[in-house]
Amino acid sequence: MALGPRLDLRQSQSLVMTPQLQQAIRLLALSNLEIEGVIAEEVERNPLLEAGGGEDAGDGEATSPADVAVVRDEPAGADELVLVGEAGGEALDVDMAAERFIDDGPGDAIGALDGGLGASGAGAGGSGEEGIDLDGLAADGPSLADHLLAQAGAALSGPALFVAQQLIDQIDECGYFTGSLLDVANRLGVPLAEVEAALATIQSFDPTGVGARTLAECLILQAKEADRYDPCMARLIDNLDLVARGALPQLKRLCGVDDEDLADMIRELRGYDPKPGCRFGGERTPAVVPDLFVAPRGGGWAVEINAATLPRLLVNRAYYVELAGGRQDKASRAWLSECLASANWLVKALDQRQRTIIKVAAEIVKQQEGFFRKGVTQLRPLTLRQVADAIEMHESTVSRVTSNKYLSCARGLFELKYFFTSAIQSADGGEAVSAAAVKDAIKTLIAAEDPRKILSDDTLVELLNAKGFDIARRTVAKYRESMGIGSSVQRRRQKALQGG
Repeated sequence: MALGPRLDLRQSQSLVMTPQLQQAIRLLALSNLEIEGVIAEEVERNPLLEAGGGEDAGDGEATSPADVAVVRDEPAGADELVLVGEAGGEALDVDMAAERFIDDGPGDAIGALDGGLGASGAGAGGSGEEGIDLDGLAADGPSLADHLLAQAGAALSGPALFVAQQLIDQIDECGYFTGSLLDVANRLGVPLAEVEAALATIQSFDPTGVGARTLAECLILQAKEADRYDPCMARLIDNLDLVARGALPQLKRLCGVDDEDLADMIRELRGYDPKPGCRFGGERTPAVVPDLFVAPRGGGWAVEINAATLPRLLVNRAYYVELAGGRQDKASRAWLSECLASANWLVKALDQRQRTIIKVAAEIVKQQEGFFRKGVTQLRPLTLRQVADAIEMHESTVSRVTSNKYLSCARGLFELKYFFTSAIQSADGGEAVSAAAVKDAIKTLIAAEDPRKILSDDTLVELLNAKGFDIARRTVAKYRESMGIGSSVQRRRQKALQGG
C-alpha cells in the first residue's frame, strides 16, 4: 500500500463543556450564601443585571426559583412532587433548555414556610423587619489579648509594661504562654529576671491561670488563688498522669491522704479551668444559615428554599433597549449582545439550580420521612444513587446538590449529607437500619450504663443483637470512637474519678 497524503471524512460525537455548562455545574455545588457572592460579582461585571428585592421588579425579568415543593402522603400522589402556586400545582422536572420560566416566585404568593418553623428572623425567608437578628445579639466581646493588655496598662508602666506587652503577644487563645523567656530577654536586651517578673505579673491577672507554660502550672496558679495549694495538692498536680489513669491507690500513697481527702482534692482539681483563655472570644463564630426549610403541611411535608439568602436577580431590558437604540460600532453591539446572553443564561441557571435543589431535597424528605416524624432511630440507609435513580438524575448531580447545603426542620439543623448513611443488616433478617440509628443506640446504652457495671464492647454487641442489629464488635468500637466515647476501661476510670 502506497504511503501518501489523503483526505478522509469522518463523523463522531463528543461532549463539550461550554463555559455556560461549567457555570451551571459550579452553581449547583455552592451554598445560598456563596451564590449571593457570585450574583454580586456578576452584577458588578454585567450592566444589564440588577439585584433587587421582591417588590422591585420594574421592567426587568426576575429570577423565579421554584422554591417550594410539597411531598404528599396520599397514596394517589406519593410519588408526585408539585410546586405550590395559584393554579394548584406545576411539574417540578424542567428541561435545562426550556425557554419558559415563571415570572413570579411561588414563595411570594404564599405564607413563608419559615414562619411555620418558628425560624423567622434567623436567616429564614419572610419579612426581615419583624424577625429577631440573632447575629446582633452575639456581640463581639474583648479578646484575651485586649483583656490582658488593659490589666497590664493599669498594673505596669515604662519598660516593664513594654516587656509585658511582648509576652502577651505570645499567649495563645487558651491562655498559655508559648514563647521562650530567654529568647524574649535576648531580643529586647533586658535581664532574664525582668522578663520572669513581667510573666509573674501577667500570671496574677484575670482569668486565673493565664500565662502558664504548662497544664500543671496553670492548675497550680488556680490552686494558689483558691488557697488550696498545700503539699498534698502539690504532689497530686505533679502526678497528673496518674490522675488521668485513675490510679487512686498510688495517688493516696504519694499524697499521704485517705479516701475522703483524695476525693475532695480530685473534686477541687476538676473544678479548675485547664484553658482559662477560652472564655474570651474576639472572633464571632459564624452561624450556619440553612439553605432549605422543611415543615409538616397537611398530610405531607413542605420544602422551601431560604429566600432570605438569595437576592432577586433582574435583567434590565429597558436599559438594554436604551443602549441598543444608540449609535454603536460593531464591537459595542457584540459586547451588548454578549451581556444580554450572559444575563439570560445566569437567570435560567439559577432558576434551574433552585428546581434541582428542591427536587433532591423533596426526595430526601420522602425517603427519610420516618426521621422527620420520629427521630434518628427511624433514619433509613440511603445512598446518592437511590436518590438519583428516583428523580432520574445523575449521581454526580445529587452529590453536588447536597454539598454545603443545610436543612432546617423541627428537629434541628442538618447537612443534607447527614441523611445518607450506610446500611446495617437486621439480626432477624428484616429491613436494614442506618449507621446513624446504630450510633444512637450505642450512645443510649452507654449513657444508661451502671457506673459499677461498665458495658464492654462485647456486651454492647449482645445488647444490640437483642435490639435487632446484626453488628460486629470491631464496628461497635469504630462507631464508639467516632462519637468520642472511651473504651470500657477509660469509662470505668472516669466514673471512679467522678464518683470520688
